[in-house]
Parts: sequence; C-alpha cells; structure tokens
Amino acid sequence: MGIQIGCYVVGLYQTNVYYLWREGSADCIVVDPAALGDRLYEALDRQGLHVSAILLTHGHSDHIMGVKELKARSGAVVLAPQAEKRMLSDAEMNGSMDFGGRGCTVNPDRWLSDGDIITEAGITLRMIETPGHTEGSCCYYCEEGSFLLSGDTLFEDSVGRTDMPTGSSLRLLASIREKLYILPEETAVYPGHGGATDIGHEKRFNFFTS
Repeated sequence: MGIQIGCYVVGLYQTNVYYLWREGSADCIVVDPAALGDRLYEALDRQGLHVSAILLTHGHSDHIMGVKELKARSGAVVLAPQAEKRMLSDAEMNGSMDFGGRGCTVNPDRWLSDGDIITEAGITLRMIETPGHTEGSCCYYCEEGSFLLSGDTLFEDSVGRTDMPTGSSLRLLASIREKLYILPEETAVYPGHGGATDIGHEKRFNFFTS
C-alpha cells in the first residue's frame, strides 16, 4: 500500500503540519505540530487516523506549540534532533515566550542523530542533519516515497532564515548543497512553509543556492 501525505496549514506563521500514513492503515506520523494540538488530533481522528509518532525538524515555536496537546491526546512518541536540545529546552530561545508569555519546551522520547532510521506507522524515514536555520535543524527523507520533509531548511525558490538564535547562513547553504542536492532530482520537497517543490527545480532555479 502506498504512502499518503496530508497537510494542515496552522498558526500565525502559516506552518505546514504534515501527516503521513500508509494506505489501508490507521496509524500516522505528524511532522511539526505547529499549534492547536487538540484540533489536530480531532481532525485526524475524524479521518480515522491515530497518531503514533510526532517528528520535529527543529525547535522554533511555530513548529512545536502543538506537541504537548497532541501527545497527551494520542500517546504518540516524540522524536527530535539531538543537536536541537538547547533550542527545545529554552522557551526564550525558541521564541515561544512571544506568544502571550506561553513558554513552550519539548522533551522528546527519543533523540535523533544524522543518518538515523525511523520506522513508524509502517513508514521508514532517514533523518538528515541540516544545520543552518538553527544549529540542530534536520530534514526527513523517504526513499520509498521519493520525498523530503525539509522543515525550514529549503523552501520553494528560497531557503530558511538565519538571523535567529543559532542560525548560520554558511552552514545552511552547505547543508543544502552537500546533503539535500545529492538526493535524486525527482525527490519531492515538502517545506515547513509555502508550496511544495522538488530537488531538481531547486538545484536549477533557487537563487540563494546558485
């Protein structure tokens, strides 16, 4: 059965919250629950989907504010990059204190390192460390489905900002060129904000990485 990809656009910063499931299965993976964890849970439940895992690409508030509620409702395990531990544990650094003083931190059930393989909901993903947007930013690559969940590292015709804590433009560009542009050109790219693209298009037309 094939892998299905759905998306909700959530929160003030219009974050893409992706959910993945295998056709014929009720289990799903949620990537970067940006906010409104209760509503995300209820929306997925109405589709007959059960959240078994929550994956984080990085620790900025607009990608993590829904984790606590979604985990509480679903019992899902939370996985996040080890190198993002500082950001996830510091509400000032991750920007969540700007949301009416609602500080948010995340203590994952499992820390991930570059190259780790995750198999949840019958779907296998490889974690790719892509520092630059933050020191611990990562992407998730699915070889079977030929797609990449790029977080805020690579966007359609753009790249992630690097002017926030732990950001580095040099590291970001190196991550994209050395770790993402080596993927097959037909690889679909699903970013944390905006529309989908593919590796071949970005290699040819992305002004920031040319």
